[in-house]
Amino acid sequence: MNNRNGDAGRDVDPDLYRRLKALPKIELHRHLEGSLRLETLAAIADQYRMDLPGYGVEDIRPLVQIVPGDEPDASVYLAKFGTLRGFYKSPEIIDRVAYEAVADAAAENTVYFELRFTPPALAREKGYSLAEVTDWVIAAVERASRDFGIMVRLIASMNRHESVELGHEVVKVAAERLDRGLVAVDLAGAEREYPGDTFEKVFQEAREAGLAITIHAGEWAGPESIRLAVEKLGAQRIGHGVRVVEDSDVLQMTLERQIAFEVCPTSNVQSGVVRSYEQHPLRDMYQIGLLTTLNTDNTSVGALSLTDEYARAIRYLNFSLDDIKRLILNAAQAAFLPQREREQLMDRLEAEFSPAGESPTSS
Repeated sequence: MNNRNGDAGRDVDPDLYRRLKALPKIELHRHLEGSLRLETLAAIADQYRMDLPGYGVEDIRPLVQIVPGDEPDASVYLAKFGTLRGFYKSPEIIDRVAYEAVADAAAENTVYFELRFTPPALAREKGYSLAEVTDWVIAAVERASRDFGIMVRLIASMNRHESVELGHEVVKVAAERLDRGLVAVDLAGAEREYPGDTFEKVFQEAREAGLAITIHAGEWAGPESIRLAVEKLGAQRIGHGVRVVEDSDVLQMTLERQIAFEVCPTSNVQSGVVRSYEQHPLRDMYQIGLLTTLNTDNTSVGALSLTDEYARAIRYLNFSLDDIKRLILNAAQAAFLPQREREQLMDRLEAEFSPAGESPTSS
């Protein structure tokens, strides 16, 4: 079955789906700007009388979400963000969408959540400073974390097509907020056209400041993009990275260095990186022994939840429930946390996965 969109993530036994939803989860790769509630967008559009075809959810949906009939192509996928950039019209809106993103993760029993956001994208519509929008996101996330009992850390992202100077600004803002849960920086965007080597000093600065590094690579460009991310930019984790299987040398390098992969299969299918879910290399990456994790990328753009993504891995890639638990434990191992906190998180998950003391990966 060639699954590109819709409710196919629920195409598993309902009891299994409920079990998946109840699992304690970890997500390492979700973008705030692509994970906004459509009802919230409709309310904002109506309040500000935005220049849109209409102000209902169904008027807005095809502008901001992959819908049936959309071509599986990166340009189509990224075009949704062109519309989304116009919604950040006040501090209250930025606060609301950040709070809701954490609430939505908590509703799926996500116990540890790394939410990435792009300060320039949030700041541009009204000319806010990067520091202002970052502080608004942090405050909303801190409040939501308390309200919903979920551990959240933040990643500040920058785009490859934007200036290196702006990248340095993002790093400066992030480094000044390390003590408020902003733990890492990310490079995203069109990797074919903008390989990212010009950002080498930006990420050197980030590492020296104590920030962790994750880089989008091996998604729309080949495995050489992964090598560059690891060797020149110092990536500890790779966003997507599905094309690593095309080069045995890069594959071996990431295995030896225990580079973690933040894999987002539905996003890859929707953006044309792979032809169908059944052909996604996640299963190969997992069986080879790469430190693979399973993530949503953008819940509203992709019209999915993390539970859906787990269900699709079972339905289309023949993962077992124990495989899903292993992927969650991999995510705990790769979390941008101090070693003691990572170990505590893994111990908690293993206890929940194996109440009788059995191995969480046993059959």
